Amino acid sequence: MLDIFQEVQEAEQRIRSYVRTTPLVPAPSLSAISSSDVYLKLENLQHTGSFKVRGAFNSLISLSDEQRHNGVVTASSGNHGLAVAFALGKLGIPGTIFLPENVAPVKYAKLQDYDVQINLIQGDGIAVETTAIDYATRKGMSYISPYNDARIIGGQGTIGVELHQQLEDIDCLFVSVGGGGMVSGTGGFLKEMNPGIRIIGCEPQHSRAMSESVKAGRIVEVEILDTLSDGTAGGIEPESITFEPCSRLVDEWVSVSETEIAEGMRWVFEHHNLVIEGAAGVVVAAFLRRAEDLPVSHAALVICGANIDEEKFNALVS
Repeated sequence: MLDIFQEVQEAEQRIRSYVRTTPLVPAPSLSAISSSDVYLKLENLQHTGSFKVRGAFNSLISLSDEQRHNGVVTASSGNHGLAVAFALGKLGIPGTIFLPENVAPVKYAKLQDYDVQINLIQGDGIAVETTAIDYATRKGMSYISPYNDARIIGGQGTIGVELHQQLEDIDCLFVSVGGGGMVSGTGGFLKEMNPGIRIIGCEPQHSRAMSESVKAGRIVEVEILDTLSDGTAGGIEPESITFEPCSRLVDEWVSVSETEIAEGMRWVFEHHNLVIEGAAGVVVAAFLRRAEDLPVSHAALVICGANIDEEKFNALVS
């Protein structure tokens, strides 16, 4: 079994000089509708507008000199690709990024600012990952998974290190879940520091690959529909190492509708004047669903990203 606590500690030493310590801010508007003091962990203010740079740096720094020379390949719905591109530039490593053809335009546009090769692939997230893995194998390059990688999990878990330093008595954490890297790393670290903390995994109803897999006791294929939460959309790679920690660490799963996701995004904009993407709106929506009967004192919500097209966001909040 993966030693997540050790992975996170090692990642903290590797990447600290490369990533921002993001703010943890009170959310009085959310506290007012619950019995908890609520805080927002603003990963939307991280480099590239997403938490993903944590795992990207940790994975890339861990490569050997030969692997760096040969270059890397990754697959992404957008934010992981941006994070890898950013880290590749800082570390001087060549790379290729595979994206779905329906990638959010804002994420695709931002990627074009980096010196990386970009390939658009038809199909869902699993199709993109499979194509990228095959390409890396044929080219002798290293494949960096968005989630199915111990170094990615460790890097994302440094969110937990910061949370523990910023507020030791957090007893509930809301985290959006796609492939499960962030909830595995952050939840694994915080459970070690406080075994009583409650981890709530948050998903869009249109993409519930991890919770349905946990329910089934194995990774299963589920129908994936269009969702505002493009950052968490898609299936899970077979035999992903995130399945076990998601099964063990997540105490409760909450899935929210597209209407609720939009309301979560509007809530943060209206009360905090922050633009957040759909995957971040998911955790706010999940909290709003659970606020009145949540038996905890201090809850934190990971606001995981800010990358959304301006026109789409304006239409949602107007």
